[in-house]
Amino acid sequence: MKRNKTQLRLLQMIFLINSVIIIPIILRKRPIKDWIIVYLFNAVTNGMIDRILAKNKIIRYPVRLFSKIFDTNILFDYFLYPTFTVLYNQWTYKDNVLQMIYKLFLLLLPSFFIELWAERRTDYIVWSRKWKWYHTFFSLMLKSLFTRSIIGIIRKIDHMGFQRN
Repeated sequence: MKRNKTQLRLLQMIFLINSVIIIPIILRKRPIKDWIIVYLFNAVTNGMIDRILAKNKIIRYPVRLFSKIFDTNILFDYFLYPTFTVLYNQWTYKDNVLQMIYKLFLLLLPSFFIELWAERRTDYIVWSRKWKWYHTFFSLMLKSLFTRSIIGIIRKIDHMGFQRN
């Protein structure tokens, strides 16, 4: 029980740091509209995907914030991963596809190893036998590239609208 309380306090600290320090910093860089769209799109789709995985017992989160309300990891779904995705989109703002994939790989490796460690050594996340490490890695990679593609399409549509006026 003491281990779970310590883990919960760590989650609360990460939540606070992300909410108070990191999110305001990343949302100051222009174009702010793009970053808000990326953040919200990523957070909403993360919540939907994670809810499906949790309901089907593919992934469980024994220690999580607001455990009486949510079955999912709201810290990761609604705060950490969307923040990561905004940082990735800012870093790859003018890159070609190969550069985007390379930078995504560099960004994903540390977070992936943290999740792998958390799955093996803590109660933050438990994978079922159906879920393996490569499912996490490739799903994060595809989700990040999909979000990057969506904002790229929105930028093109927005740019076309400005040219007509």
